[in-house]
Amino acid sequence: MHETILWQVGNGTVHAKTLVMTWIAMLFLLIFIFLGIRNLTSGKPGKLQNVLEWIVDFVRKLISDNMDYKKGAPLLSYLVTLIMFVFFSNMLGLIPNVLAPLFRGVEFAQLNNILGEVVQMSPTADINTTMALATLTIILVIGLGIKHKGASYFHHFIEPHPVFLPIHLIDILAKPMTLAFRLFGNIYAGEVLIAVILLLPGIYVFGGVLPMPIWLGFSIFIGAIQSFVFTVLTIAYIAQAVAQDH
Repeated sequence: MHETILWQVGNGTVHAKTLVMTWIAMLFLLIFIFLGIRNLTSGKPGKLQNVLEWIVDFVRKLISDNMDYKKGAPLLSYLVTLIMFVFFSNMLGLIPNVLAPLFRGVEFAQLNNILGEVVQMSPTADINTTMALATLTIILVIGLGIKHKGASYFHHFIEPHPVFLPIHLIDILAKPMTLAFRLFGNIYAGEVLIAVILLLPGIYVFGGVLPMPIWLGFSIFIGAIQSFVFTVLTIAYIAQAVAQDH
């Protein structure tokens, strides 16, 4: 499909395409937020400020619906950042694939030479990115569980009987795995299918007019849903960890 370009950093290596596209996703997110708060007002807000306020209220409601809001309030800024970063990352891979027919036979801004083929451009189409995000989630789950329950947090690992300890350990390990692979699989598959559509004969007639717009619309929907699912599952896992046992 494409060659993974690795950059040597000291004794380690990094995936060049994933790193660069992550920076670009972060840049787009910062620009979006800057434009939204540029003319911040408590009077008649602009359209982008309305969008940002809706996102914050949406995430705040997710927290209050799943857990005691006093416990979840410190997580609001992180969760708002998480849902927007995942969404922007999911959408980023659609841009070069959409423009690919216009640049057929031309190196797409020299990215082919630098980073490999213009396929799987979303940072979240790399399992390393999604696993890193999922690892942050499980660190929050364990950390907040200990913060709110102390040493008694670990007691649930041997409930209702110590024989269930292996099952609970598998459960805590499976959570980040399922989070990471769900997001990675959906975004990776979507970008591969877009690339396949671009290779269809008569791309400018049959492949371009019908399949591409339909699939792009579906990909945007899937990207939005996956950012929501990743965030709401993060909230749900944290809620389970901090909830008081009765």
